[in-house]
Amino acid sequence: MSTTNVPRTGRLRTWMLEGLSDMGKGKPSRPVESSPGAGHKGQRWWRVMCLTGVDYFSTLGYQPGIAALAAGLLSPVATVVLVIVTLAGALPVYRRVAEESPHGEGSIAMLSRLLSFWKGKLFVLTLLGFAATDFLITITLSAADASTHLVENPHLAEALHDKQVLITMILIALLGAVFLKGFLEAIGVAVALVGVYLALNAVVVATGLWHVATEGHVVTDWSTALTAEHGNVFAMIGVALIVFPKLALGLSGFETGVAVMPHVEGDPGDTEEKPTGRIRGTKRLLTTAALIMSVFLICTSFITTVLIPHEKFESGGEANGRALAYLAHEYLGNAFGTIYDVSTIAILWFAGASAMAGLLNLMPRYLPKYGMAPHWARAVRPMVIVFTLVAFLVTWIFDADVDAQGGAYATGVLVLICSAAIAVTIAARKAGQRAWTIAFGVISVVFLYTTVVNVIERPDGVKIGACFIVGIILVSLLSRLGRAFELRVTHVELDETAERFVQDISRRTARFIANEPDNRDAAEYRDKIEQIRADNDLPTSEDFVFVEVTVTDPSEFEAGLTARGEVLHGRYRVLTIESSSVPNGLAALLLHARDITGTRPHIYFEWTEGNPFANFLRFFLLGQGEVAPVTREVLREAEADRNRRPRVHVG
Repeated sequence: MSTTNVPRTGRLRTWMLEGLSDMGKGKPSRPVESSPGAGHKGQRWWRVMCLTGVDYFSTLGYQPGIAALAAGLLSPVATVVLVIVTLAGALPVYRRVAEESPHGEGSIAMLSRLLSFWKGKLFVLTLLGFAATDFLITITLSAADASTHLVENPHLAEALHDKQVLITMILIALLGAVFLKGFLEAIGVAVALVGVYLALNAVVVATGLWHVATEGHVVTDWSTALTAEHGNVFAMIGVALIVFPKLALGLSGFETGVAVMPHVEGDPGDTEEKPTGRIRGTKRLLTTAALIMSVFLICTSFITTVLIPHEKFESGGEANGRALAYLAHEYLGNAFGTIYDVSTIAILWFAGASAMAGLLNLMPRYLPKYGMAPHWARAVRPMVIVFTLVAFLVTWIFDADVDAQGGAYATGVLVLICSAAIAVTIAARKAGQRAWTIAFGVISVVFLYTTVVNVIERPDGVKIGACFIVGIILVSLLSRLGRAFELRVTHVELDETAERFVQDISRRTARFIANEPDNRDAAEYRDKIEQIRADNDLPTSEDFVFVEVTVTDPSEFEAGLTARGEVLHGRYRVLTIESSSVPNGLAALLLHARDITGTRPHIYFEWTEGNPFANFLRFFLLGQGEVAPVTREVLREAEADRNRRPRVHVG
């Protein structure tokens, strides 16, 4: 009896490429059919809120400390400014983004529609670079802060001293393992983590407020010191506005909120074109998360400022990066403090989950479609490994230092919020909504100011973002170069006349002539036929169908193709097609003609004049150039069997 052994490499490859963008469930990421009743399946909005909340709410682990270092005694006032900007600025912007881009691409998709050709692609790649900065630094910074809480725990400080980088990398590896296993089940983990973490924070906040109320001198001491330092209320507000950009990490949850939007459950009647229920649920998600976070931000910034000596916030201090954990140990004992540390470590570790989800939602939607990533980039597991390895590199470069990564994190967050504000401003203007246009315009100015100030004060953020951008663009262009001869046409459609031409000519020998349209007069087609017959020694009895390709957007990599048939000057049959690339359009048409007729078509070309290298660059960038040999190469890659491959003739 014989047994069949499946090669281990084959099983590994199948497992790695299982699924495309469905977070590990093994289902293709094709859109749901747009028909009534094809409702979007997903999770309740409050459960998905917990998914984005592991990023957003986890900033409580380090935000009060950052605010104290940035604003000092003014931390509560600056935090109030942050809350106002959150509720009156970021929240309305992202509620509008959810309406305009309900499939998780966010403002990047909105702005990409405004630009075409290569400038549009490069613009999208730039925004993807900042998105990668935001999401990847979310993973590394959160894991680094989780390791800080672990290392600074009084019970573990001695044993784990100087092991923060190793601990951070282990946490990142565990996060990657969750995604390799399957992501959708992890939403339940997020719900549990967020519920426990918010409950413990509520206990710490209540305890802190109780101590503030019972130790009245702490408020008096704080207000006296504040007045002595800044003089009057207007000076305090002015300084708070100036230091507000340093608190921008408190806005980090909005981009991930729309990135995980595809997981929100819709109504039974939702379609992919109009997912009304998903949009409504996402708006609830964003609003609820913003309100919860605003309350916690104000309360925690107040109690940490008045109850913790400022030197404790400094680098090396017991409250550095863990202000609330310090209060938990100080006022509720080391047992509760350790429980709080465990909860904080867990949510900070899992904060990278929403960021990883955002990366897996964004990158496979754009890069492969642009031809700027290999096919395996559509699968979840290979991308998880890539992002995990990059996170290892970032952790090593920054030595797992939370403060050192803050600038890059804030820059990524603010650039994406700026792009969202500008995108919704343009959308409101196009919709003729004057009041919303003005409101969103003002919000855009606020975020632009915040971004510029942050970049001036912390230029390292732009440098890190620029590294991601350059890396993405370089890898993308190299990938596109490597895939230059792929068949890029996703499907071919023939109108009635075009199909009649193809079926008729295939009853004999299907012969097509590739023609670059010029005047399209009778003399052009007559001379072309005579030249092709002379160059290829064909008898006058042979008839032909002309094929003319118009290049639309040469920067597009994948698209469908529609061929229209027409008779010109009463005798010349012409197929006209639009494509991003002349060789790809011709190759796709020939293969389609072969498949529907069962015969091998022939196509005839003239040699292209000019330098071959210059012609290749014209093909790579403009979709034209050396058409004949490139068409043959595309056919060779698409059809390995020479006996079934359409014939290419050049004279």
